[in-house]
Amino acid sequence: MKVLAEKEVNGKWVKVILGDITEEETEAIVNAANSLLKHGGGVAGAIVKKGGRIIQEESNRIVKERGAISTGSAVYTSGGNLKAKFVIHTVGPVWGEGDEERKLRRAVRSALKVAEELGVRSVALPAISTGIFGYPKKEGTKVIVEEVVKYLNENSSIEEVHLTAIDRKTAELFREHLQRVG
Repeated sequence: MKVLAEKEVNGKWVKVILGDITEEETEAIVNAANSLLKHGGGVAGAIVKKGGRIIQEESNRIVKERGAISTGSAVYTSGGNLKAKFVIHTVGPVWGEGDEERKLRRAVRSALKVAEELGVRSVALPAISTGIFGYPKKEGTKVIVEEVVKYLNENSSIEEVHLTAIDRKTAELFREHLQRVG
């Protein structure tokens, strides 16, 4: 895990981390999930592989009780064998479905709201929707950074947010946007 940038926002910290989100030591990590919480590939698959089957089992129970999770919404499970106590599953938009920016902002905000409701002080987010969901990385990382900063400026109890990417290109985009945001 390598810190590429950090910025103080309203007495809280936003850090850009180059590394594996499943190795984060934040109290919660965010999973870029699909609406049925089937964690087969990408970040979701890595989370279940490292955290254990319990994360998928808890996700299955949530979907059985509530039905599909709507785009922009977030739910949580335990962290299983992860260092993080919780996994917050948020459903970002699929590029091309329409109104993607608003939906991505809502997904980020929903994840942070769940983290706050859980009482966690630190949370790590990936580049939601910029993988298999096709949201362009440059635009998606900009929206995520803006929404995190906006949320923290609203007197959140969250003290630290990590913008975590396993690949350098995404981490550099997070860094670039964080340096530019006010």
